[in-house]
Amino acid sequence: MSSSGQWSGQTVLITGVCGTVGHELLKQLSVMGCERIVGIDNNETELFFLSQTFAAQPHVEVLLCDMRDGDNLKRLFRGVDIVLHAAALKHVILCERSPRDAVATNVVGIMNVIDAAEANQVKRLLFTSSDKAVNPTNVMGTTKLMGERLVTAAHAHGRDGKGTIFASTRFGNILGSRGSVVPLFRRQIQQGLPVTLTDPEMTRFVMTLKEAVSLVIESTFMARGGEVFVTKMPVARIADLASVLIEKLAPVYGRRAEDIELRVVGVKAGEKMYEELMNEEEVRRTVELDRYFAVLPAFKGAYRSISYEYGDVVSDKVTNPYNSSIEPALGRQELAEYLMTHGVLEESACEF
Repeated sequence: MSSSGQWSGQTVLITGVCGTVGHELLKQLSVMGCERIVGIDNNETELFFLSQTFAAQPHVEVLLCDMRDGDNLKRLFRGVDIVLHAAALKHVILCERSPRDAVATNVVGIMNVIDAAEANQVKRLLFTSSDKAVNPTNVMGTTKLMGERLVTAAHAHGRDGKGTIFASTRFGNILGSRGSVVPLFRRQIQQGLPVTLTDPEMTRFVMTLKEAVSLVIESTFMARGGEVFVTKMPVARIADLASVLIEKLAPVYGRRAEDIELRVVGVKAGEKMYEELMNEEEVRRTVELDRYFAVLPAFKGAYRSISYEYGDVVSDKVTNPYNSSIEPALGRQELAEYLMTHGVLEESACEF
């Protein structure tokens, strides 16, 4: 994992600090020796509660700002060394219903973030992307893909040896986060309702919030510029995840596991049976590292010369796309051990 020494004395700005990833970034970085951490979000209520949580840490400051307000971003980025951009509209259905808003925040917003970083000579900017950016089937995924391309292009147009180092990191489902199925399954089990499955054969990459954010923090200093880091993650069948949660949580809520029904409700419109973190086209320009795949820019030689050298290369000849239908899934016992070891079964794991 990333050494806290790399963060010592840095001024860091986190966008979307009230979200699942942003909050955990703030939590982990607050004890890593940063000189100052600024968290920004447009959620006034959550910002207030966050300010109370970190009131005893004077180096942490949370402020109101919307990604659509480029002028305010430029003001807040003054004196910042590192930007971790986690703000986005992320709910697939809501973005589908309000595509203009998705574009305004996820595309125009990241252009504003890039402009603010360049204007203030920020040293590094890392964009947190999503599996849905790979072969996107919906508006949200398409905006995330465009965000990745804008970040890569921002680095490509920079000057050799000078300017901001821009990169992206891409990961899949965070177990227990607001957008994952774990809080939904937990509520259904608690109330004795049927646990609803889209399809028993559906597979997903999974990772705990703490793991995912630790890897984001680590990849910040690995970036050479323009890459998309793909986090290596275990795979789970959704049916197995539901079964394990029923087995472990039903007794906690005074219910018998055998009384909780598993009900198949069908795949939602635009939903994939599997999850993709890296597609076939990207494989040709990918380097495998110990904890990641580093997808290099498609046009890396078009604008500037960059040396993509890493200290933990496993292979520079990746042959298969990173797809949850191809990767071996955890068995039920392995999955149960993973959930228990990483605290996913605890109530507090679903707070953010």
